[in-house]
Amino acid sequence: MRYAMSGPRSRMIGLWAALLAAMALAIGGAWRLTRPPKVEIHLVRATTIERVLAVVGRARPTTLLDVRSPNPGQVIQVLHDDGDRVALGEPLAVIKATVQEAQIAAGAAQGRAAGAEYQRAQLAFDRIQILTNKGVTSRAALDEARATLQSARANLDAATATTAAASELAKQFTVRAPIAGVVLFRPIDNGQVVASTTTLFQLGSLVGTEIQVQVDEAYADALHPGLTARAVLTGSETRFTARITEVSPQVDSTTGGRLVKLVAVGGPAMAPGRSIDVTIVVERRPGGLAIPRGSVIDPSTQPRVYVVGADDIVKERKIAILRWPSLNAIIESGLSPGDRIVLNPSGVRPGARVAPTASVAQTGG
Repeated sequence: MRYAMSGPRSRMIGLWAALLAAMALAIGGAWRLTRPPKVEIHLVRATTIERVLAVVGRARPTTLLDVRSPNPGQVIQVLHDDGDRVALGEPLAVIKATVQEAQIAAGAAQGRAAGAEYQRAQLAFDRIQILTNKGVTSRAALDEARATLQSARANLDAATATTAAASELAKQFTVRAPIAGVVLFRPIDNGQVVASTTTLFQLGSLVGTEIQVQVDEAYADALHPGLTARAVLTGSETRFTARITEVSPQVDSTTGGRLVKLVAVGGPAMAPGRSIDVTIVVERRPGGLAIPRGSVIDPSTQPRVYVVGADDIVKERKIAILRWPSLNAIIESGLSPGDRIVLNPSGVRPGARVAPTASVAQTGG
């Protein structure tokens, strides 16, 4: 009898165990369905915020000149190449000047003829003057000889001036360095025919290197000489400081940008044309607020964020952010230090209760 009763009792125990397990599962599922979802938050903190503008610039000599010939013609001699250092007035190239050489030869011949005529007139005047003093010839003959001598002198002076002008013009066919500098670029070769608009050489000054950047007109108004910048040669780890020296008042109609010039304060040597990453510090805000841009809803139209209150309830709050291309959104109004904002607002709705979890990376500016 004892073994006969053990069967029903075992089945009852099994049923109760199954019922308790089902109840535990149901309670656990209900708890999981009703518990607040975990939401990653960002704690707003006051810190010193830098409003910066990141641009890419190029190194350039302080003085950069394109050297051209005032006269067209064929290049018969190139005297310097890329990288050569030249002195002020040093010859760079020679342009063929056949016509000018012929004019110089003709002028020289005319000068010799005028000189011979002048000598003949001088001798004639001297003889007539002696004869006049002796009373052999008249005063009128002496005056005529004097006029002939003066005319010969004027012809000699004219021929000499013409020859000098032709010689000066011929000198212009020897292209000379307008500054002391280094040859950065030589696009011509011997035998090439060039126009007066053709660049023969590009020269850069030996002293001073500046950094030139193009800044969008929407942000250039905030820049002015004296602002500092952090600079680094592209692809290098060498960082140095630069300072704005000039902001062009003119906007380039093709790019919509304004030219900004900076000078390096110390730093490495920079080859002309070297690209440089420049971060201009426009403003420093002690005690400023900044939040990740991903936490802002409709940043371009009606910026707002989701704030988690002390009761862990999500509330929507309008904010004002600075219209500036910064990595993080700089807060103008609407938030205070200690506010907890939802980092990813896409999966949260106002009025919901959440279980806030701190962000791994807190953003300070």
